[in-house]
Amino acid sequence: MIRFENLRKKYKQVEALKGVSLQVGQGELFSYLGPNGSGKTTTIRILTGLAVPSAGDAWLHGHHVGKESLQAKRQCGLVSQNINLDHELTVGENLHLHGKLFQMPRKERAQRIRELLEYVEIADRMDSPVKSLSGGMKKRVMIARALMHSPRILFLDEPTTGLDPAIRHRIWSLIKSIQRSGATIFLTTHYIEEAEFLADRVAFLDEGRIVTLDTPQNLMEGLGTWALDRVADGGLETLFFRCREEANRHITAHEGSFSLRRVNLEDVFISLTGKKVRT
Repeated sequence: MIRFENLRKKYKQVEALKGVSLQVGQGELFSYLGPNGSGKTTTIRILTGLAVPSAGDAWLHGHHVGKESLQAKRQCGLVSQNINLDHELTVGENLHLHGKLFQMPRKERAQRIRELLEYVEIADRMDSPVKSLSGGMKKRVMIARALMHSPRILFLDEPTTGLDPAIRHRIWSLIKSIQRSGATIFLTTHYIEEAEFLADRVAFLDEGRIVTLDTPQNLMEGLGTWALDRVADGGLETLFFRCREEANRHITAHEGSFSLRRVNLEDVFISLTGKKVRT
């Protein structure tokens, strides 16, 4: 459903993407991870037609993003990092406007809006001005808007940034429900646990290059199952073990203050790049 080959993007002296290639299958929930400036949003902007690559090609459901831009754009919906709704309009008016842009008949728009607002559980706020909504509600409106024209592909660019944990988990449930309906989802996020919970596969992006790609489970198992953190010489040292018994034997045999936990995807990224995802 999503394919891109040798994508490059240069802004003046900064090369944001350095020849990335990837394929995402139908119905897959794919997560694109990396610190700020790694090229995640640049990739989404190219795939959704908001930026032109310096080199390379991309396709959405078989349509070339550059040569068949209108057909490609009809295949996808986008939920951006920032709230870009019209705050002076009501929830329903925002969705009607989006439907008009995709030339949906009025009767079809009205029916789709009712269905989607029920789906994201804010049907009672159809006539509320967007400016009166909470951050979590606004994100749900943005998801509903992205789904108005029944896209095959949904791009989610850090969709839960700034939301409290309870609202984030509610959005996670909605995202999984959208995937079960048959959509292909391309997700960027700084919340490592979000990718662990949601994604079928993840790619780590660093300085414009993909450094690894696999299922979350395979990537974590490549390091071990248990991580042992210890403050040493003013820094944090982390050791990895296949089983809890090995980790406990290490604690018994060495002095110091240890913290035992499960291995996570951030451990994988740090082991590959020496960086944290949240930077």
